[in-house]
Amino acid sequence: MDVVCLDLEGVLIPEIWLNLAERSGISELKRTTRDEPDYNKLMAGRLEILRRHGLGISDIQDVISHLEPLPGAADFLEKLRQERQVIILSDTFNQFAKPLMKQLDWPTLFCNDLEIDSTGEVKNFHLRQENGKLNAVRAFQSMNLKVLAAGDSYNDLNMILHADKGAFFLPPEQITREHPEIPVFHEYPDFLDFILSS
Repeated sequence: MDVVCLDLEGVLIPEIWLNLAERSGISELKRTTRDEPDYNKLMAGRLEILRRHGLGISDIQDVISHLEPLPGAADFLEKLRQERQVIILSDTFNQFAKPLMKQLDWPTLFCNDLEIDSTGEVKNFHLRQENGKLNAVRAFQSMNLKVLAAGDSYNDLNMILHADKGAFFLPPEQITREHPEIPVFHEYPDFLDFILSS
């Protein structure tokens, strides 16, 4: 494979919204792309919850400041980047990602943006484009590049299914039951071997 496209949250770093739910005690924020396939619906719900509870960007960034990559993720990514071109395709936001990208030695990240007002309230979200992960995979393929894509959630399915080769990493059981044709990995060494043998 010429290009490896990886999801971010749940694959290389912890789920930001789950950590915000735990720190804030707001159980409604535990809903992620593992539970809700419609990302626009999921984000609209999240913004409403933030408004209702008076949480702003500083509250989210405070949670992120305490996060670290998943154990073994940084070493995995370093070894992978020595052998393959790696692009992180994420539905996270630029306003979230910077401290975590620093800990991963600044891999290339394509993600989205938040609209934040002068008080720090998160007013809206702006996807770079609909189906951005799928469109990125197709764009690489249009350049005659072979793509391996991997993620853990429903929002990764399109890129996994349309890539030249795909896999799940640390997915919930429900999605693997629904898609038994997709290989599943739970440990970075095995995942790295799969990618490098492709």
